[in-house]
Amino acid sequence: MTIIESIVLGVIQGLTEFLPVSSSGHLELTKVILGDTSIPEESLAFTVVLHFATALSTLVIFRREVFEIFKGLFQFKWNEESKFSLKIIISMIPAVFVGLLFEKQLESFFGGKILLVGVMLLLTAILLLLADKAKQTNKKVSLSNALIIGVSQAIAMLPGISRSGATISTSVLLGVDRTKAARFSFLMVVPLIFGKISKDLLSGNLNFQSSEIIPITAGFIAAFISGLIACNWMISLVKKSKLSYFSLYCAIIGVIAISYELLK
Repeated sequence: MTIIESIVLGVIQGLTEFLPVSSSGHLELTKVILGDTSIPEESLAFTVVLHFATALSTLVIFRREVFEIFKGLFQFKWNEESKFSLKIIISMIPAVFVGLLFEKQLESFFGGKILLVGVMLLLTAILLLLADKAKQTNKKVSLSNALIIGVSQAIAMLPGISRSGATISTSVLLGVDRTKAARFSFLMVVPLIFGKISKDLLSGNLNFQSSEIIPITAGFIAAFISGLIACNWMISLVKKSKLSYFSLYCAIIGVIAISYELLK
């Protein structure tokens, strides 16, 4: 993989991680366009690195919230910060369960499964359209909501389903305030990404060749910078109920992906 290709993939990851159009789906489509012949495990490893970059950009955007959460936790009191942390933990349970028990099956979905990506993009389009039509409320994320949103996040581990789109849409359909929904969606994935990175480092799954270091670093930086931009933009878009535009986009790309796979 060249430096230019890595930067292109990094920018796509940074933008699509926060915008509800499926970062994993777009990465798979872009790899096909660029002629990437990586085996599923290598393809997934590079995807994990790019996700790590966007996780860092999330921490930068929400640095005050993260600081307050840790500050509240170390007070060892049942306060708002403790409650929020518990909700994050609950939301992680479904994804951790699926990731640990079905890791090999998940890896097999990466590496050019364009028909699957197309179908999942259509599903994302439907979710976004439903969420855009939902009534706005001022509700917070409850403990039961956190588990349901977590199930959406677990399902979104499939390439083509937007993680942010699925979790934000689910939150809004449950009556959660749109801004709170976006904030919770972006923060709930950070522990999972860092956990995945730690697991892969300990197991040796992220051993790249020396020739790949520069392209991977370039992709990482591109994903981090574009992630900073996209995160702020997405929060503004969700607040203004602009999800229908992304619904149309996902539907178009989904149809193109399905047509390409069936007609090639």
